[in-house]
Amino acid sequence: MHASRQRILEILREHGPTTVEELGRHLSLTTVTVRHHLELLRSEGLVSDPTPCHSSRPGRPQYTYVLTEQAGRLFPNNYALLAAHAISELKARSSPQEVTAFFEGLGSRLLANAPRPLPGEPLESRLGRAVEYLNAQGYFARWERLPEGYSLQTCNCPYRGVAGAHPEVCNMDLSLAASLLGCVLERRSRIADGQESCAYWVRDIAR
Repeated sequence: MHASRQRILEILREHGPTTVEELGRHLSLTTVTVRHHLELLRSEGLVSDPTPCHSSRPGRPQYTYVLTEQAGRLFPNNYALLAAHAISELKARSSPQEVTAFFEGLGSRLLANAPRPLPGEPLESRLGRAVEYLNAQGYFARWERLPEGYSLQTCNCPYRGVAGAHPEVCNMDLSLAASLLGCVLERRSRIADGQESCAYWVRDIAR
């Protein structure tokens, strides 16, 4: 990202709602240049639309800009570390049966809004809709036909910081993929094991 646009994001993160003039003073840039950078950031969904700023001073109304929720993901956070510690604490305080029940319940919640296959729907149609859903969740998914069936692959693990130490998280993903397709899957690789993708083999259910 351009250094000035990165700096704008940092200023908005630190100061909250900020006007073009204030950004210009921070960056030693003209308001025209600042507006140009803001428009590019808005087109990427990182900065909000301008909001009128109420002022008692006469003159043209001023507008402030803030970061969007999407921009917040660009900054470091400790969500993965917190989740890993939370799961470790859960396992330390619970029986294996309680841990299993917890992850089954969590998996059910994650599946609540997931699309289900239609009766008699061809597998390739199911795969296409599954990939669309998984990509909306940040998995970078794709599918391909193989001589012995189909392969469903996810190239990004949203739980990368947790899955390595807690295989129950990977099992939730396996259950999610199986529910999206309505058939039994066989896992053939895991990102948590250092491989490029999580890959699942799907037998052609029409055979």
